[in-house]
Amino acid sequence: MNESTNTQRFRRNWNIKKSLYSFIKRFLDILLSAIGIIVSWPIMIIIAIGIKVDSKGPIIFCQQRTGKYGRSFNVWKFRTMISSNNVRDFSKDDQRTKIGVFLRKTSLDELPQLFNILIGRMSFIGPRPWIPEYYDNMNEEQKHRVDVTPGLTGLAQVNGRNNISVIEKIKYDLEYIDNYGLVMDLKIIFLTIKIVFSREGADAGKFTIQNELEELRNYRDNYMKKAPKVSNDTSANEMQYI
Repeated sequence: MNESTNTQRFRRNWNIKKSLYSFIKRFLDILLSAIGIIVSWPIMIIIAIGIKVDSKGPIIFCQQRTGKYGRSFNVWKFRTMISSNNVRDFSKDDQRTKIGVFLRKTSLDELPQLFNILIGRMSFIGPRPWIPEYYDNMNEEQKHRVDVTPGLTGLAQVNGRNNISVIEKIKYDLEYIDNYGLVMDLKIIFLTIKIVFSREGADAGKFTIQNELEELRNYRDNYMKKAPKVSNDTSANEMQYI
């Protein structure tokens, strides 16, 4: 049996294991998100009342994010900004409400994402879903971070969250995909619990997003400059680098 056959068999077996774990993981996502919604329902009602009393506007903040395989979906969170706040207007600071500051610090604004998990748009564990501008500015290798369902928490979140660069975040996301499985998910769960109680990691605002998008564009442009080109004087199999 040659090396190519062994490689193909390994990849086939790995894909079978990945598919089996994905099935188990989806079952657990449905079960645990349903339990989470039932248990946290009183808390969500209290938060909803607090948001309405604190400021004018909707209770739920809905925003388009990039999901699995690059498909867009709407992510739900408790609103933490004033209703007129525009996350894409970089001329002004984020204008958070009083209760919004508390919700962001405690991550309670993420509770509505239990419904995203229940319907299959998200998972408990996986790369965080970002706004489409991130995906649009990634190179082809980085775009593989959407090969799995996005999550409520992920490897990047437990390794620095917003204290690390967007390039490092993506590298952690790709590492998660390469090591996709129960052991990795359990590791992330335990580290997430530690971070929630210690409140580690910086909270991202619109200027963080602006800087990360600029960093991504520069990285992508440099990546394209170093990408292999096919010489007109050689065959398609002979590559030359800039």
